[in-house]
Amino acid sequence: MRALVLRAANTPFELVDMPDPIAGPGEAVARVLACGCGLTIQHYKAGRMRLAFPRIIGHEITGEIVEIGAGVTSLKVGDPVTAYYYLNCGHCRYCLSNLEPLCDNLNGLVGKECDGGYAQYIKLPARNFICLPEGLDYKAHPAEIGVVTDALATPYKVLKRARIRAGESVAVFGAGGGLGIHQVMMANWAGARVIAVDIAKDKFAACRKAGAHEIVDASKDDVVEALKDLTGGRGVDVAVDYVSSTATLEAGAKALGKRGRLVTLGGAGKPFQLSAKDLLHKEQQILGSRYVTRIEVIESLELVARGEVWPLVSEIRPMEQAEELHALVENGKVTGRAALRIT
Repeated sequence: MRALVLRAANTPFELVDMPDPIAGPGEAVARVLACGCGLTIQHYKAGRMRLAFPRIIGHEITGEIVEIGAGVTSLKVGDPVTAYYYLNCGHCRYCLSNLEPLCDNLNGLVGKECDGGYAQYIKLPARNFICLPEGLDYKAHPAEIGVVTDALATPYKVLKRARIRAGESVAVFGAGGGLGIHQVMMANWAGARVIAVDIAKDKFAACRKAGAHEIVDASKDDVVEALKDLTGGRGVDVAVDYVSSTATLEAGAKALGKRGRLVTLGGAGKPFQLSAKDLLHKEQQILGSRYVTRIEVIESLELVARGEVWPLVSEIRPMEQAEELHALVENGKVTGRAALRIT
């Protein structure tokens, strides 16, 4: 098979020929049609996140099962699939409670602790493959379907985690980013009034097209005052922070109204201060939200299959242009998401 291999951090991909993987007991192999190119795997490539080399990265796949190993009954050859990112154990109390991101025995991540989707074939534990629902034209749109597992599923989880209801005001920090713009889209789908907060003026039009009702330019505006002005002084019901710097987290907390909820999704992951008095008197909540559960991936795919939402993929390149594509991601030049065609 052809594969894009990283030999070390901050080095170019090597497009090489290597043996096709063979499914062992409890495993399956899929032919990869496309794989998303997000900021997480660019962090691996750039050396900002630990990775054992050599490695084939990538996890947001669309593929078809070509081989199943002994004991596998959940899949059959020909099944269209995507992949679940976490190599969870499947038997601890959290996995059995459908809370796989909190797995007590997490074995790593697809494309990090095992080879991922930047190759013509990928081998995974069979439980890490998720069959696509009927109604998805995955052959015509493999890139869009592959990124659903992150770009739409992550914001979809936030809707549930923060209990976002129709008519509520939702401020999205980092709204122009690959996840942020899909959070705008999903919050609008949920019937919320969406306020996009970002410093990238070139992404504002895309945020509006995705469903933002208002824009706050964090490069020049006082974000807290702007959010309070836009909500008649009440403050926002929900602040979703995809940047999670000290400044954005503190601004999000200060902009909350009564019973407001602040959700942090990693990003910079910096410490911050907030008012315990406000938490008490306004009954506010601070929430963390990790990656999604399997059922949230499935439900997100079903939303797409029903035509209710559609991911924004603005850059699709062949394997030979992986370096150029990752450079665009690194420099924030992608609107929505990017993906590789795997051939």
